Amino acid sequence: MARTAPLTTPPTPRGLLVVQPLRKRHCAGCRRGPLPLVVVEGGAPRCLDCVDLGHLVFLPRGDTALTRRAREESGLSAVVVRFHRRRGRYERQGVLVEEAGLARAEERCLADAEARRRRRARDAVRRAAEDVRFAEAFAAEIRRLFPGCPEARARAVAAHASVRGSGRVGRSAAGRALSEGAVVSAVVAAVRHVDTPYDQLLMSGVPRHEARRRISVEVEGVLRGWREGRQGREGGVRTGAREEADAG
Repeated sequence: MARTAPLTTPPTPRGLLVVQPLRKRHCAGCRRGPLPLVVVEGGAPRCLDCVDLGHLVFLPRGDTALTRRAREESGLSAVVVRFHRRRGRYERQGVLVEEAGLARAEERCLADAEARRRRRARDAVRRAAEDVRFAEAFAAEIRRLFPGCPEARARAVAAHASVRGSGRVGRSAAGRALSEGAVVSAVVAAVRHVDTPYDQLLMSGVPRHEARRRISVEVEGVLRGWREGRQGREGGVRTGAREEADAG
């Protein structure tokens, strides 16, 4: 049997850990496979039956209450992870729990489903209000640093940068703290995409770093004007090469 590449070392959280392998794996003990789930022991993959977890059932991630309760109701459980190549890390996929424990957890969730639905609705309203207040604070900071930036433009930049779960600069720790670096980064990104031919350069095949170099003078021109309290034509939305393109 051909030797397979070693498994990437998985994380070591508290409790048992099971891996969804990206490649076809066979059990180092009983030789069965390919296996949909493996436990890594000493760098070698083993099937669930060989490690005494074969009686557990898989519960995919997605329902936090059900997952928590299923683990509470199960005497034995394990976290299931899979390696994400692009992000370079293991990510949780769900849990393995006892079938009877899952059944009890489902009964508990059905019993208070309406109460949890109302709580989720209240939480959604609260988060929406928090997001509005944060976007307004972000826009106000943009206007403080760039007094020439039109109000509507500042609000648009803030709204884009602060979308919850987007991973954009406004949702970073620095962004939530309204640090000057994070606010300026959001404004620079907006100017780059809206006020310059940056997007067209990328679409034409120009490498990102070269495209940024070509439009750096235009970006700095817009920022300088906004810092000095000057607004460009049409509220500062179009400048430089974009205006020449429009005229042509």
